Amino acid sequence: MDALEQVQLRTKLRLLEQEHRDLDDAIRALEEAGNVDQLQLRRLKKKKLSLKDQIILVENQLIPDIIA
Repeated sequence: MDALEQVQLRTKLRLLEQEHRDLDDAIRALEEAGNVDQLQLRRLKKKKLSLKDQIILVENQLIPDIIA
């Protein structure tokens, strides 16, 4: 992997992590609001899990394979 690809992956990782944090804040705000739309809450949580999966994939691309 060349330097440009690493920079692109790190940028993508930062954006995904920021979106994950933003969703976490939105979920928390909905839960604290009281009258929660359960469908909306489930969709946000599902999106958050999807983002976490994407974060893991990018992190795995950045970590070099170690040959045992």
